[in-house]
Amino acid sequence: MSNLEQITATLRTDTGLVRGHNEDFVSHWEPSNLDEETKNGWLYIVADGVGGADAGEVASELTTDRTIKHYLEHAEEADWGQRLLNAMQAANTELRQYVLERNDNSRMATTMVAVALRENHAYIANVGDSRGYLWRNGRIRQITKDQSLVAKLVEEGAITEEEAHFHPRRNVILYSLGSERSPKIDLFEETLETGDILFLCSDGLTRHVADEEIALVLSEDPPDKAASRLINKANDRGGEDNISVAVIRFEGETAVATETASVPRTQPLVMPAAMPANEDEVNRSALWVYTLALGLVQATLIFLVWLLLRV
Repeated sequence: MSNLEQITATLRTDTGLVRGHNEDFVSHWEPSNLDEETKNGWLYIVADGVGGADAGEVASELTTDRTIKHYLEHAEEADWGQRLLNAMQAANTELRQYVLERNDNSRMATTMVAVALRENHAYIANVGDSRGYLWRNGRIRQITKDQSLVAKLVEEGAITEEEAHFHPRRNVILYSLGSERSPKIDLFEETLETGDILFLCSDGLTRHVADEEIALVLSEDPPDKAASRLINKANDRGGEDNISVAVIRFEGETAVATETASVPRTQPLVMPAAMPANEDEVNRSALWVYTLALGLVQATLIFLVWLLLRV
């Protein structure tokens, strides 16, 4: 089964209206013939750098380039999901080495969401809060799971989904490439059907554009127009961050008929490196303490304002 001329993809990135420079980076690798497709499939990446000054943009571009390089160098790996994970981990190591050699106390890190396509299988890996979605028949579903503080608080029941949108620490991510020796990278696998769209984006888009709006745009426009329209929507609503999107439409044949297709797996297929058995409990306690402390500070500030108004 070949996907040559059956995949249409558009990748775009925009500085937005507030930031002085763009720390996002998007890139891809596509085969030009059947042999290249058989060895490497198709690869698309969206990365969102952090670090300030030039550090964020260096981190996102360097890790993206290195991920593609390492992925292509290991065509012998039979497990393409693991191959993608290994490539991202190798890029993480190179970024950390680059920071050491630079020796200027820069903090360089980046989120990354990447998808490798092989026949009608998609392997989606992510670290941080850039997202991967699957659009099918007018409906959209988030494949990836945000590795962020607010996502963890929502999961623990400490705050609601609505509160997460306005939480003062909503930009805090728990994992990223460059932040530690072996960051947690989640891996997901999807079985694609003809007409499916894989959608990757940085949080600069999702802070302004809801999932339902993304689904509507993908339903109405081809990939190139959809990418531009979504970026314009984010900018029309403030463009508070860099905005990056990748729209990947799959028109290839499926291995099974649509009506009998198996349910896609959307739980992480690869777990993080071994950790102490009680670490989840410690993290849960720390999150509750943080939330309670934040509430106490807010209550104190309200009380002080009330006192000042009475005086």
